[in-house]
Amino acid sequence: MIKDDRRKLNERFAEAFRLLEERGDIVKNDRNGKGIGDVAERVLGKRDYGHIISAFLSPHSKRVIDYNQAQAFCRAYGINELWMLYGIGNPFSLDNPLSTSLQDSKYSAKRGNIWYTTVPAFAGATVGTEWPEDGDYFSIPGISSSGGRLVAFQIEGNSMDPVIKNGDIIVCREIEQISDIRDNEIYTVRSDGQLWVKYVQKQYNPAGRVTRLKLISANYFDHDPFEIDVNETTRLYKVIRKICAM
Repeated sequence: MIKDDRRKLNERFAEAFRLLEERGDIVKNDRNGKGIGDVAERVLGKRDYGHIISAFLSPHSKRVIDYNQAQAFCRAYGINELWMLYGIGNPFSLDNPLSTSLQDSKYSAKRGNIWYTTVPAFAGATVGTEWPEDGDYFSIPGISSSGGRLVAFQIEGNSMDPVIKNGDIIVCREIEQISDIRDNEIYTVRSDGQLWVKYVQKQYNPAGRVTRLKLISANYFDHDPFEIDVNETTRLYKVIRKICAM
Protein backbone atom coordinates (compact mmCIF):
# COMPACT_ATOMS: atom_id res chain seq x y z
CA MET A 1 0.00 0.00 0.00
CA ILE A 2 1.37 3.40 -0.99
CA LYS A 3 1.64 5.77 1.96
CA ASP A 4 -0.04 9.16 1.87
CA ASP A 5 3.26 11.07 2.00
CA ARG A 6 4.44 9.31 -1.17
CA ARG A 7 1.17 10.14 -2.94
CA LYS A 8 1.55 13.79 -2.00
CA LEU A 9 5.17 13.71 -3.15
CA ASN A 10 4.06 12.31 -6.50
CA GLU A 11 1.38 15.01 -6.79
CA ARG A 12 4.01 17.71 -6.29
CA PHE A 13 6.23 16.03 -8.88
CA ALA A 14 3.37 16.10 -11.40
CA GLU A 15 2.69 19.76 -10.57
CA ALA A 16 6.36 20.70 -11.02
CA PHE A 17 6.49 18.75 -14.30
CA ARG A 18 3.45 20.71 -15.55
CA LEU A 19 5.03 24.04 -14.58
CA LEU A 20 8.25 23.10 -16.37
CA GLU A 21 6.21 22.27 -19.48
CA GLU A 22 4.55 25.68 -19.29
CA ARG A 23 7.97 27.32 -19.11
CA GLY A 24 9.21 25.28 -22.07
CA ASP A 25 11.90 23.52 -20.05
CA ILE A 26 10.25 20.16 -20.81
CA VAL A 27 8.61 19.25 -24.14
CA LYS A 28 7.37 15.67 -24.00
CA ASN A 29 7.99 14.76 -27.68
CA ASP A 30 11.14 16.83 -28.11
CA ARG A 31 14.28 15.12 -29.47
CA ASN A 32 16.72 17.94 -28.71
CA GLY A 33 17.30 17.55 -24.98
CA LYS A 34 13.91 18.48 -23.51
CA GLY A 35 11.87 15.33 -24.06
CA ILE A 36 10.50 12.85 -21.57
CA GLY A 37 13.40 10.50 -22.34
CA ASP A 38 15.78 13.28 -21.30
CA VAL A 39 13.84 13.67 -18.05
CA ALA A 40 14.16 9.91 -17.47
CA GLU A 41 17.89 10.03 -18.09
CA ARG A 42 18.41 12.86 -15.62
CA VAL A 43 16.10 11.44 -12.95
CA LEU A 44 16.29 7.66 -13.38
CA GLY A 45 19.61 7.27 -15.18
CA LYS A 46 18.31 5.82 -18.48
CA ARG A 47 16.53 7.39 -21.46
CA ASP A 48 14.60 4.14 -21.94
CA TYR A 49 12.72 4.76 -18.69
CA GLY A 50 10.48 7.45 -20.16
CA HIS A 51 7.51 5.12 -19.62
CA ILE A 52 8.21 5.20 -15.86
CA ILE A 53 8.11 9.00 -15.85
CA SER A 54 4.81 8.77 -17.74
CA ALA A 55 3.51 6.37 -15.09
CA PHE A 56 4.41 8.86 -12.34
CA LEU A 57 2.40 11.48 -14.20
CA SER A 58 -0.67 9.32 -14.77
CA PRO A 59 -3.46 9.70 -12.17
CA HIS A 60 -4.50 6.11 -12.91
CA SER A 61 -1.09 4.54 -12.29
CA LYS A 62 -0.12 2.88 -9.01
CA ARG A 63 3.50 3.80 -9.59
CA VAL A 64 4.79 6.85 -7.69
CA ILE A 65 8.12 8.62 -7.52
CA ASP A 66 10.39 7.99 -4.52
CA TYR A 67 12.32 10.56 -2.50
CA ASN A 68 15.71 9.94 -4.13
CA GLN A 69 14.21 10.27 -7.60
CA ALA A 70 12.36 13.44 -6.55
CA GLN A 71 15.62 14.94 -5.28
CA ALA A 72 17.35 14.12 -8.57
CA PHE A 73 14.49 15.81 -10.44
CA CYS A 74 14.81 18.92 -8.26
CA ARG A 75 18.54 19.21 -8.84
CA ALA A 76 18.22 18.65 -12.56
CA TYR A 77 15.54 21.30 -13.07
CA GLY A 78 16.09 23.82 -10.27
CA ILE A 79 13.05 22.88 -8.18
CA ASN A 80 12.92 23.89 -4.51
CA GLU A 81 13.64 20.64 -2.66
CA LEU A 82 11.85 21.73 0.53
CA TRP A 83 8.68 22.21 -1.50
CA MET A 84 9.09 18.93 -3.36
CA LEU A 85 9.93 16.79 -0.33
CA TYR A 86 7.81 18.45 2.35
CA GLY A 87 5.44 20.92 0.68
CA ILE A 88 7.22 23.97 2.16
CA GLY A 89 7.46 27.18 0.11
CA ASN A 90 6.75 27.08 -3.61
CA PRO A 91 8.20 25.11 -6.54
CA PHE A 92 10.83 27.60 -7.63
CA SER A 93 11.91 29.42 -4.47
CA LEU A 94 11.90 29.17 -0.69
CA ASP A 95 9.40 31.69 0.63
CA ASN A 96 10.55 33.60 3.70
CA PRO A 97 7.49 33.57 5.95
CA LEU A 98 8.89 36.23 8.25
CA SER A 99 8.28 39.95 8.08
CA THR A 100 10.89 42.24 6.57
CA SER A 101 14.17 42.33 8.47
CA LEU A 102 14.40 44.97 11.19
CA GLN A 103 18.15 45.49 10.98
CA ASP A 104 17.61 49.10 9.82
CA SER A 105 14.62 49.79 12.11
CA LYS A 106 14.61 51.41 15.51
CA TYR A 107 13.19 49.58 18.49
CA SER A 108 12.72 50.51 22.14
CA ALA A 109 14.87 48.88 24.81
CA LYS A 110 12.70 50.39 27.57
CA ARG A 111 10.26 48.21 29.47
CA GLY A 112 8.26 46.65 26.65
CA ASN A 113 6.02 43.72 25.78
CA ILE A 114 8.66 41.27 24.45
CA TRP A 115 10.66 39.19 26.90
CA TYR A 116 14.26 38.93 25.71
CA THR A 117 15.99 35.85 27.07
CA THR A 118 18.61 33.22 26.35
CA VAL A 119 18.00 29.84 24.73
CA PRO A 120 18.86 27.88 27.94
CA ALA A 121 16.63 30.13 30.08
CA PHE A 122 13.67 29.80 27.72
CA ALA A 123 14.13 26.05 27.26
CA GLY A 124 14.13 25.54 31.01
CA ALA A 125 11.24 27.88 31.82
CA THR A 126 8.47 26.32 33.87
CA VAL A 127 5.38 25.50 31.82
CA GLY A 128 2.46 27.77 32.58
CA THR A 129 4.38 30.47 34.45
CA GLU A 130 4.24 34.15 33.60
CA TRP A 131 7.24 35.83 32.03
CA PRO A 132 9.60 37.03 34.79
CA GLU A 133 8.92 40.53 36.11
CA ASP A 134 12.63 41.24 36.50
CA GLY A 135 13.58 40.04 33.01
CA ASP A 136 14.83 42.08 30.07
CA TYR A 137 12.05 43.50 27.91
CA PHE A 138 11.88 45.55 24.73
CA SER A 139 9.25 46.57 22.19
CA ILE A 140 9.06 46.92 18.42
CA PRO A 141 6.66 49.33 16.71
CA GLY A 142 3.68 47.50 15.25
CA ILE A 143 4.01 44.33 17.35
CA SER A 144 1.31 44.02 19.98
CA SER A 145 1.13 41.40 22.72
CA SER A 146 -2.60 40.94 22.12
CA GLY A 147 -3.17 37.42 20.88
CA GLY A 148 -0.38 35.80 22.87
CA ARG A 149 2.69 36.53 24.97
CA LEU A 150 5.87 37.47 23.14
CA VAL A 151 9.38 36.16 23.64
CA ALA A 152 12.65 36.79 21.78
CA PHE A 153 16.03 35.08 21.79
CA GLN A 154 19.12 34.78 19.63
CA ILE A 155 19.47 31.88 17.20
CA GLU A 156 22.38 29.49 17.72
CA GLY A 157 23.43 27.31 14.78
CA ASN A 158 22.70 27.02 11.06
CA SER A 159 19.78 24.59 10.93
CA MET A 160 17.34 27.25 9.59
CA ASP A 161 19.83 28.90 7.23
CA PRO A 162 19.18 30.77 4.92
CA VAL A 163 15.73 31.75 6.27
CA ILE A 164 17.05 32.47 9.77
CA LYS A 165 20.79 32.71 10.28
CA ASN A 166 23.09 32.12 13.24
CA GLY A 167 23.05 35.24 15.42
CA ASP A 168 19.65 36.51 14.26
CA ILE A 169 17.13 37.38 16.96
CA ILE A 170 13.63 36.01 16.50
CA VAL A 171 10.40 37.24 18.09
CA CYS A 172 7.79 34.56 18.80
CA ARG A 173 4.14 34.64 19.84
CA GLU A 174 2.82 31.97 22.20
CA ILE A 175 0.21 29.60 20.73
CA GLU A 176 -2.57 28.47 23.08
CA GLN A 177 -3.44 25.15 21.47
CA ILE A 178 -1.20 22.86 19.43
CA SER A 179 -4.19 22.18 17.18
CA ASP A 180 -4.08 25.89 16.20
CA ILE A 181 -0.69 25.67 14.49
CA ARG A 182 -0.47 25.64 10.70
CA ASP A 183 1.62 23.03 8.90
CA ASN A 184 4.82 24.17 7.18
CA GLU A 185 5.19 27.42 9.10
CA ILE A 186 8.08 28.24 11.44
CA TYR A 187 7.64 27.77 15.17
CA THR A 188 9.77 27.59 18.26
CA VAL A 189 9.01 24.26 19.92
CA ARG A 190 9.70 23.87 23.65
CA SER A 191 9.40 20.37 25.11
CA ASP A 192 11.09 18.37 27.86
CA GLY A 193 13.64 21.11 28.51
CA GLN A 194 14.70 21.37 24.87
CA LEU A 195 14.14 24.11 22.30
CA TRP A 196 13.96 23.92 18.50
CA VAL A 197 13.16 26.45 15.78
CA LYS A 198 11.79 24.54 12.79
CA TYR A 199 9.13 24.20 10.13
CA VAL A 200 6.43 22.13 11.84
CA GLN A 201 3.98 19.52 10.56
CA LYS A 202 1.31 17.97 12.79
CA GLN A 203 1.16 14.16 12.99
CA TYR A 204 -2.16 12.57 13.96
CA ASN A 205 -3.10 9.31 15.66
CA PRO A 206 -5.98 7.17 14.31
CA ALA A 207 -8.43 9.11 16.50
CA GLY A 208 -7.47 12.38 14.79
CA ARG A 209 -5.51 13.80 17.74
CA VAL A 210 -2.14 15.51 17.30
CA THR A 211 0.29 13.24 19.14
CA ARG A 212 3.58 13.97 17.36
CA LEU A 213 5.23 16.86 15.55
CA LYS A 214 7.53 16.58 12.55
CA LEU A 215 10.30 19.18 12.72
CA ILE A 216 12.02 20.19 9.48
CA SER A 217 15.09 22.38 9.03
CA ALA A 218 15.48 24.89 6.21
CA ASN A 219 19.07 23.65 5.96
CA TYR A 220 17.97 20.14 4.98
CA PHE A 221 21.44 19.30 3.59
CA ASP A 222 22.96 19.22 7.08
CA HIS A 223 19.94 18.53 9.27
CA ASP A 224 17.49 15.67 8.72
CA PRO A 225 13.82 16.02 9.77
CA PHE A 226 12.76 14.28 12.95
CA GLU A 227 9.65 13.77 15.07
CA ILE A 228 8.91 14.43 18.72
CA ASP A 229 6.07 13.28 20.97
CA VAL A 230 3.56 15.85 22.18
CA ASN A 231 3.26 15.78 25.97
CA GLU A 232 2.27 18.02 28.88
CA THR A 233 5.50 20.04 28.55
CA THR A 234 5.13 20.79 24.83
CA ARG A 235 4.55 24.46 23.98
CA LEU A 236 4.72 26.22 20.61
CA TYR A 237 5.49 29.81 19.68
CA LYS A 238 4.93 31.21 16.19
CA VAL A 239 7.98 33.01 14.79
CA ILE A 240 6.62 36.39 13.66
CA ARG A 241 9.72 38.54 13.18
CA LYS A 242 13.48 38.42 12.95
CA ILE A 243 16.16 40.96 13.67
CA CYS A 244 19.14 40.23 11.49
CA ALA A 245 22.61 39.99 12.96
CA MET A 246 24.77 42.91 11.81
